[in-house]
Amino acid sequence: MKRLGSAAILALALAIAPRAAAEPALAPALAPAARRADVDEKLGASIPPRITLTDEQGAIVTTAEVLGGDVPVILVLAYYRCPMLCPLLQDGVSRGLGEAGYRPGRDYRLVTVSIDPKDKPYDASKRRDALMAKLGAPPGDGVRFLVGNAVATGALADAVGFRYAYDPSTDQYAHPAVVTVLAPGGRVSRYLYGLEPPARDLRLSIVEAAQGKIGRIVDRVLLTCYRYDPATRRYGPYIAGFFRIGALLILATVGTGLGLFWRLERRAKKHVGEKPGEARP
Repeated sequence: MKRLGSAAILALALAIAPRAAAEPALAPALAPAARRADVDEKLGASIPPRITLTDEQGAIVTTAEVLGGDVPVILVLAYYRCPMLCPLLQDGVSRGLGEAGYRPGRDYRLVTVSIDPKDKPYDASKRRDALMAKLGAPPGDGVRFLVGNAVATGALADAVGFRYAYDPSTDQYAHPAVVTVLAPGGRVSRYLYGLEPPARDLRLSIVEAAQGKIGRIVDRVLLTCYRYDPATRRYGPYIAGFFRIGALLILATVGTGLGLFWRLERRAKKHVGEKPGEARP
């Protein structure tokens, strides 16, 4: 088995710890390429629509075609000959999306773009087939695997703040383990870090990116009670949201109780007003 290179060490570090805690301890042991790899979050930024890529069938497509549309996009930047961490990330994402219960193509699209210009459409096609089998998804445009030249993939990575570098000593790419969630139209909505993004985070990020236009009512309620915490890089309880929901429940309970009380009171007055032997309607 190949020894983990500096690229793998960096991705693993970003997967398990916040940036501020990981960098001071690991930086001295990392190669220059690994030290250049990081994420510069660009929330709200839009993806340039005219970046040209090649899909798993060898067709030329643009970012407007694959990242636009009316559903959120789960964007994964990786490379297909990665020996360990990229497959782990893709497996983790597919597992989380499977548990989230949403359907690719209808509720979201999963788009993976290789940062390695040596990857070819054949490599993309193999990875796509394997991932779709894990998702249990039928063939369609809901899952896309793309390749491109260094200029194109570099432009896409820069648009979302994904910094990576090639390490010639290991013939690997140093890159962070992160998923970028795009709102409909290709605007950066959220970053989810780690090799296995939790199903709850994926689910809430999809609902958040779509501004509540898709998703189950339960998830919309959860999004009221949970907020993304940049410190933990997870969705966590939002106290004000819980208070808001609690207040609504109290009002609903009081309203229901008052309605029942008024109904009983009306029935009682009606019975008092009836004459003996008079038939009730």
